[in-house]
Amino acid sequence: MDLFYFFAALDESDYIHMTRLLVLFNVFAGKKGKKSIDGLTKLAKLDFLLRYPLYLEQALKERNATQKQIEKIEIKWYEKSSVESKMVRFRYGPWDFRYNRLINQLIAIGLIEIKREGKKIKFFLTDKGFEISNKCIKEENFLDLYKRSQLLRSMLDLTATNLMKFIYKTFPEIASLKFGEEIK
Repeated sequence: MDLFYFFAALDESDYIHMTRLLVLFNVFAGKKGKKSIDGLTKLAKLDFLLRYPLYLEQALKERNATQKQIEKIEIKWYEKSSVESKMVRFRYGPWDFRYNRLINQLIAIGLIEIKREGKKIKFFLTDKGFEISNKCIKEENFLDLYKRSQLLRSMLDLTATNLMKFIYKTFPEIASLKFGEEIK
């Protein structure tokens, strides 16, 4: 199998995307695993910054992160010219049309649960999800995601609306894209 097709197949695998989301949920769940990510919009914006480390680096600089914090991103050479999985511009900023499917799969296998508070949906790890995500964050393959998720929590744990405004202000080029256009 050609290397290009191998990596293209990885992007099609839901497992890699579900694991990335589990790592993100784990960090935002806190030490006891009981805290939530509030809203799909917030989840999408956090995931955007997780998947696009060059944007994360710029966002951290905008939030006055220290050089030591920025160095934790550890951007790999291949991440400077490509992205693990591209997102598109949608109504409220960066988006991946797989979110509904991925979230439903995580719920179906008992790793996350949702709770409604008015119109807002809160995402929580289940005990099983917390246990599995704790194993994921100890794996070397997911260490970068874990470190970046920690930076997101410490520097960019804003409300969904404020995070959306921050992204549009910090990255005006995203707002200039047409709906559905890939973010490069």
